[in-house]
Amino acid sequence: MITVSKLNGKKCVINSDLIEHIETTPDTVITLTTGKKIIVLESIDQIIDKIIQYKRKIYSHSTILQNLTRNEV
Repeated sequence: MITVSKLNGKKCVINSDLIEHIETTPDTVITLTTGKKIIVLESIDQIIDKIIQYKRKIYSHSTILQNLTRNEV
């Protein structure tokens, strides 16, 4: 899940796994696999960075849990 800002400045959290593609029109438009489109203030690069940070966070938590599980057995 990543937090983005809509054009009115309100924050919105979206599931990054549902992003089909992102384009600049010149606004940044996120199209989800559901067909829904969200126009945001962030640039494409900022959104990609948010996705990378989110995935990195998920992976690090997963690795910690795997290591804890191995040590308990």
